[in-house]
Amino acid sequence: MEKKLTESIEDYIETIYLESQKHGKGVRITDVALELKVSKASANDAVRKLKELGYVEHERYGQIYLTETGKSRAVKVYEKHRLITEFLVKALDVSLANAEQDACGIEHIISDETFEKMKAYLEQ
Repeated sequence: MEKKLTESIEDYIETIYLESQKHGKGVRITDVALELKVSKASANDAVRKLKELGYVEHERYGQIYLTETGKSRAVKVYEKHRLITEFLVKALDVSLANAEQDACGIEHIISDETFEKMKAYLEQ
């Protein structure tokens, strides 16, 4: 079973993943900090923690790259975010802006059972 990560750390993994997808390469601390609206120092601390956990590779002042483990975890977090957003919009008619915002919080606390039921509902 995967280690439970904090919401904050999951947000960093997801952001690094999305930014690397957008640019097709590594990500800079500055990009992560801007995207998450945090200081560079906070982003640096989080990336250091992610490196210790084996989710990213990062040399001082260099770009951040997800490891295979990090990418796998990021894809799962992003899938949750995307599917919860879709569920809120399609099943409950929530506006996209609110669904995106709500999904950001829900993705961290939703049980596997509830998530799988949402996923099954959307596949009908």
